[in-house]
Amino acid sequence: MKDDAQRRSRSLAVAKPGFRLPCQYGTVLVAAMILYGFSCAPGLLWQDSGLIQYRTINNDIQGFLGLALSHPLFYLLAICTKAIPWAEVVYKVNLLSALAGAIAVANLFLFIRLWTGRSLAAILGAGTLALSHTFWQHASMAETYTLWAALFTAELIVVLQYTKTRRTGYLYGLGLLNGLAAAVHMLAVIPLAVYVVYVGLLWKRRALAGKDVGMMVLFWMVGCLPYEYLIVRNMIDSGNIIGALSSALFGNRWKGEVLNAAISGQLVKENLLLWVLNFPTPNAVLAFIGTIAVTKAARRDAFGWLVLAMVVLFLVFAFRYTVPDRYAFFIPFYCMVSILIGCGAHRVLSQARGGFLAVAMMACVLLPVGVYAAAPRATRQAGLDIRTRGDVPYRDDLRFFLTPWKTGYAGAGRFAVEALTAVGPGAVIYADLTTVGPLLVTQQAAAFRSDVAIVSPAIHSPGAPLFNAQSLPGLLQAGPVYVVSRNPGYCPAFVREGYDLVQAGLLWQVRIRGS
Repeated sequence: MKDDAQRRSRSLAVAKPGFRLPCQYGTVLVAAMILYGFSCAPGLLWQDSGLIQYRTINNDIQGFLGLALSHPLFYLLAICTKAIPWAEVVYKVNLLSALAGAIAVANLFLFIRLWTGRSLAAILGAGTLALSHTFWQHASMAETYTLWAALFTAELIVVLQYTKTRRTGYLYGLGLLNGLAAAVHMLAVIPLAVYVVYVGLLWKRRALAGKDVGMMVLFWMVGCLPYEYLIVRNMIDSGNIIGALSSALFGNRWKGEVLNAAISGQLVKENLLLWVLNFPTPNAVLAFIGTIAVTKAARRDAFGWLVLAMVVLFLVFAFRYTVPDRYAFFIPFYCMVSILIGCGAHRVLSQARGGFLAVAMMACVLLPVGVYAAAPRATRQAGLDIRTRGDVPYRDDLRFFLTPWKTGYAGAGRFAVEALTAVGPGAVIYADLTTVGPLLVTQQAAAFRSDVAIVSPAIHSPGAPLFNAQSLPGLLQAGPVYVVSRNPGYCPAFVREGYDLVQAGLLWQVRIRGS
């Protein structure tokens, strides 16, 4: 009898929620909201975050880089924040990501708690995700990944509850949640593939009726309506059905990266370093113990196989992805690793005697905070290259990228104001995707320097002239022309090769060679 009780305590059998669970969920949610509220950037940001802020201000739910990068549901919610009467729009959009990140952490806690029945294991797993570098960073800026993670972790909860109760209503909820997640980010198609196989097996074994499968599809379509609307509208406007579908799957130019199957030694090295950065704690060992526990659980319950399948698929997708910001695409994998750590903690704590091990695990959850604080200085002293561009004004790249919190950061706003103030009347500024967002938002939101035309390789901003090798001589005759960077990849080759670039404050002025 005693042995049976011990085996049950070590298992991952679904636990019954107690009356304390809502209170625990609320506590974790509030704690995560406080963390991300303090770490949230107060204003303008660079790169994708700056473009998100710009699109929100302009009520743009489609964007300019292809449908796969439209993320319409996120923008619908971001646009709604404009109705809140306090704070600037850019700060409220940042806070939306922070709130979504807090919900994802609380959902992960609830999932592990329901699966293992152990609150401490759930806290360890949720805390691991909350303080993992990439997730924390994206919860501190305007980004779409935390909202996707909030919906994905909710999907896991309803699937788990279905395996416990066999109530088809949970599967309807799964369809709705995954449809909503797809309207936020196309990462949703990865778990969707797992759900399709699972539901197909249930239907084949007659554990699920055909009408229930149809209802799931209907609920999925309802959740995905914002994205479906954009796809259909683009099909009608362009008359190119294949082109619209390709844009929905890959964006304008990322098909090769999405389908990439080549893995280099450099890619492997970078991925391993990213994992270390996100889990710089002895608790990472618990992920391996959790994997063993979940594998054993899968022999008794198909839900374990669902979890393992998602771990593998998320890992494979991100591992061979080659886009510049691919580190963000490991976030789904980090969610799964945090779950495995929670399961591993459950297994260890079930066998442990005394409370020392539990205290040590909790202390290790907080260890990454110190690592991130020390990382910029340590990296600089070691002379390590983290492959950042290094020429963005008022941005220490090591500190900006290695410390996930963005408390009080105002560099992007300072750059935009100074750059727009310094240029001459009727100037043209060519800005790359990193710097164009702050410039456009500052100009538009504050009605500041409307005489300046801002050009970028992707955003067709109002009044922006053509900027190419043929048009540049005429632009130089009409007024001063500037570029934000003179580095390859951020400044057009025809400018670097055919003109002189003279430093003018934060910018570089383009001049006819030899003049």
